[in-house]
Amino acid sequence: MNMRNQWPALTIAAGLASGLLTGCGSDDGGSGGTGSSVVVGMSDDVLATDPASGYDPGSWLLFNNVFQSLLSFPRGSTQPEPEAAKQCTFTDSQATVYRCELKPGLKFSNGDDLTSEDVKFSFDRMLKINDAAGPAIMFSSLDKVEALDPKTVVFRLKVPDATFPSKIASGAGSIVDHRQYEAGALRTDAKAVGSGPYALDSFDKGKAVFSVNPHYQGTAKVKNSGVTLTFFHGDRAALKQALLKGDADVAYRGLTATDIAGLDMQGDSKGVDVIEGSSAEVQHLVFNMKDPVAGKLGVRKAMAYLIDRDALIHDVYQGTATPLYSIIPAGIAGHNTAFFDTYGARPSKEKATQALHSAGITGKVKLTLWSTPSRYGPATDAELKAIAGQLNASGLFDADVKSVTFGQYEKDIAAGKYGVYVKGWVPDYPDADNFTAPFFGKGNVLDNNYTNNRITGTLIPDTAAQSDRTTTDKDFGTLQNIVADELPVLPVWQAKQYAVVRDGVYGIEYCLDASTVFRFWELSKI
Repeated sequence: MNMRNQWPALTIAAGLASGLLTGCGSDDGGSGGTGSSVVVGMSDDVLATDPASGYDPGSWLLFNNVFQSLLSFPRGSTQPEPEAAKQCTFTDSQATVYRCELKPGLKFSNGDDLTSEDVKFSFDRMLKINDAAGPAIMFSSLDKVEALDPKTVVFRLKVPDATFPSKIASGAGSIVDHRQYEAGALRTDAKAVGSGPYALDSFDKGKAVFSVNPHYQGTAKVKNSGVTLTFFHGDRAALKQALLKGDADVAYRGLTATDIAGLDMQGDSKGVDVIEGSSAEVQHLVFNMKDPVAGKLGVRKAMAYLIDRDALIHDVYQGTATPLYSIIPAGIAGHNTAFFDTYGARPSKEKATQALHSAGITGKVKLTLWSTPSRYGPATDAELKAIAGQLNASGLFDADVKSVTFGQYEKDIAAGKYGVYVKGWVPDYPDADNFTAPFFGKGNVLDNNYTNNRITGTLIPDTAAQSDRTTTDKDFGTLQNIVADELPVLPVWQAKQYAVVRDGVYGIEYCLDASTVFRFWELSKI
C-alpha cells in the first residue's frame, strides 16, 4: 500500500450509527458560486486526477472538490453524512449489507445523469484496475456492488465492516461518469469528470484551474467563483514569496515550521494571517522486529524511556505539532495515552538502563536511525538527528542518522535492511480503525515483521463489526496497551494543520480538521 504518509500540514469517530439519513446540516448547496476566485499555493504535487489511482494528499484534495461520494464529512465532523446519497444504512445487524438511495436530479459536470450505474461502475472499476498507487486496498472487505434500480445501490461485504461508511465518504469513494472512463484502464489525459462542487477546467505541471460546477447538487455552499491551485513542487521559499507578493491568496501544505513561526509573529505587518486547525496526521518511529539490535525489547524500551517529545516539538518543530503518546491520535474516538502511562513524558536514564540490563545489555547500543529527507517534511532529518542526540546524551547509545531518497528508502525497508526508521500517516478516514488495521498483521504498511494474534485475530475484527463506534473504546484501549508493551512502533508527534492566508481571505478554518478534507467551497475573498 502507498501510505498517504506525509507531514504536518502545511506540513496534518464517535457514535457512527447504522443508518445515515439526510438531516440537519445537509441542505442542498447547489452551485451558486459567487465572489472572487481564490489562488491556493501548495508545495505538494497532485499525483493523479483519476480516483482509481491517487492515494496521496494532493490527489485527494482534488478528488474531494471535483467528485462526489455517496457520503461526506461535514466541516468539523468525523462522522459521515449523506452527500450524493439521500440516505444510506446497514440493512442487517452484522454490518455486511449497506444500502444507499441516491438524491434525485444528480448530474455530472458535463450534464450527464448520475445514477446507481455510475456508483457501481466506479467501485467495480477501482477494484478491477487495482492500481498499486490507488485506494483499492481500502476495500478488501467489499464483495460486490449491485445497482438495484437507477436510484438504489447495495454494497455486499465479505466480513462485517462498520467503518465502510467512512471509507466511502473519503476520496476513495469518488463517483465517476461511466461514459467518460474506461472500465479497465486509468485515464491519462489529466482531465476529470465528476459531480462535485467544482469542475476541473485544466491541469498541468504548474497549476490546476477549477470552476464552479453549475450542475452540482449536494451539501456544499460555494462561496467563491473558482479556485486556482498553484504547484510549487517542494520549493517552500517560492511558496512563501508568492504569498507575500500576493500571487497566492492561501499557502497550504509546504511552509516550514520556521516560516510559520515567523509569519505568525510578523503577520500584521506582512498582510497575512496564520490559521491553525486540528489534524489527525501522525508520525512514528518503526522498529524492525527481526533486526539484531532493534528487535530486542530492552533496546526499544530504553528508547521509549529516553526520547523527549517536548524538546523535539520545541526545538525542531517550533510548536507546530504536539507530543503523541499512542498510535491513535487525540481527537479520534478510542484514543488513550498508553505510552505516557507506561514510559512517562520525561526522559529517565535510570529506567532506560534497567531496561537494557534486563535484556542482558551492558555496553553502549550502536544504532542507526534511518530517514528520508522530504517525504515526511523538511524537518525529518533534523528531528532524527535530535533523537539520536537525546539517546547519545544518556551515555547508553551510540546512535547516528542516515538519510536516503524515498524510493531507495521504501525498497530497503521492504528488504528488511533497516532496524529503526520513520513513518508518517495521514488517515484515509477519521476512525481508530484506520490507525490500527493498516499497521498490524500480514501485509501491514509498516513492513516491520510484527505480528500479534490477539490484535489481528480478535481486536481488529471485533471493532470493525461494531456499528456503534462508541462501543469500541475498550477494545481499542486494549490494542493500544498491547502496542505500548511490545513496542513495534514508538509514536512521536501528532501534527497541527496550518494555512497562511492574505488579509481579506476567509473560511480557511473550515478546511483544517481531522477529516483532512480541504474544502475549496468554504474559501471567500473580498
